[in-house]
Amino acid sequence: MNDRPSAPEGLLLIQDLVNTRDIEDGTDTLDSAPGRRAFGLPAADVPAAKELREALRAACLAHAGHGSAHALDVLLADVALRVNVGADGAASVTARGADLRSRVAESVARASLDGTWLRLKACEAETCQWAYYDRSPAGRRRWCSMSVCGARNKMRNYRARHA
Repeated sequence: MNDRPSAPEGLLLIQDLVNTRDIEDGTDTLDSAPGRRAFGLPAADVPAAKELREALRAACLAHAGHGSAHALDVLLADVALRVNVGADGAASVTARGADLRSRVAESVARASLDGTWLRLKACEAETCQWAYYDRSPAGRRRWCSMSVCGARNKMRNYRARHA
C-alpha cells in the first residue's frame, strides 16, 4: 500500500524483517531463497529469524499500545554491543557480531538513541499487523494505512453502531 510510511534508514532492517510475513495473504518471504538472501540467512537459520521477527512485531505492537516487548528483550539479552565514544564525546553503538540478531540489536540501540525506535509500530488490525513508521506529529497513528486498515475499522465500527 502506498501510504504505509517507510522507516528511517536505521530501522529499515527491522521494518523489512517484520514485513516478511504478510498475515492477510498468509505468505512468508523467509520461506523463499530470495527472501532469505535479502537478510543473509542460510535455510538453517530461518526458524530463529522467524522467532526474532515475531518478537519484533510484538515490540512494534507494544509501541502502539498493544501487548509487551518482553520476548524481544529475552532474544537480544546476550547480544554483545560496544559503545564507541569519539574524541568529541559523541557516542555510537556497534554490534560485535554480524548475524541477524546482532544487526537487529544494533539497529534497536541506535534507534533508541536517536528517538526513532518507539515510532516503529505495527498496525493494530489483527489481519494486518504490518510494520510502519509513525510520522504523525503526535505519534499516535494506529494503522499502517488510513485508506485500507483505518477505513475497514471505521466501517466495522459504523456497522456495529447501526446494526
